[in-house]
Amino acid sequence: MKLSNNKILITGGASGIGFGLTERFISENNQVIICGRREQALKEAQEKLPTLITKVCDLSIEKERIELFNWIREFHPDVNMLVNNAGIQNWMNISDTDFYGKAEQEITTNILAPIHLTNLFIELESLNTIINVTSGLAFVPFTKVPVYSATKAFFHSFTLSLRHLLKSKNIEVIEMIPPALNTDLGGKGIHDEHPGVSLFVDSVFQQMKDGKDVLTFGFSEMLANASQETVKATFKNMNQ
Repeated sequence: MKLSNNKILITGGASGIGFGLTERFISENNQVIICGRREQALKEAQEKLPTLITKVCDLSIEKERIELFNWIREFHPDVNMLVNNAGIQNWMNISDTDFYGKAEQEITTNILAPIHLTNLFIELESLNTIINVTSGLAFVPFTKVPVYSATKAFFHSFTLSLRHLLKSKNIEVIEMIPPALNTDLGGKGIHDEHPGVSLFVDSVFQQMKDGKDVLTFGFSEMLANASQETVKATFKNMNQ
């Protein structure tokens, strides 16, 4: 893939990994569109990055996903890259009274939304790249986020199939596999001790420049390449 002169839609691009990618893509001479539920967060992102294009969209709602695609097709039909980044993470236990509702929310946002967007966006003749943001937890689940871990395992599997299915359309599919990073995913302060987003972004951009289609960093590199014995041992250590 080329890293400049693209027109890119990044879901969940106003914060965390999404905003880190947005900043870097703009600095690499790309035009970037981001979408998200929170209008204020989008405005703050645009204040920091004046060339940024924003669109309010709740990706958990099917109608709004369709409206987003129709808006892109009408006003930005030259979008050639889709970054499926938006996701939510709930720390919860199976016995929690609100477990099912939170699980449904995660499954909708982390699985159904990117599948639907992918199905819609491959209709764009200009589309040549899809980046799916999964997680190191796709390989070894963290039981405090049981459904989130499972959604990322699903999304990893789907990405492998998608790469094969879109070869005939000449659409490149890249999997970006972050470890825990210092973001507000799951709640403020939970991940403060983890590496910063900028370090992750520097690493994955270098890997893209090197032509890789599976992008890892730190702990996620180990998890993505672990043997079954290492997976078992890591699961035990992570979930004591």
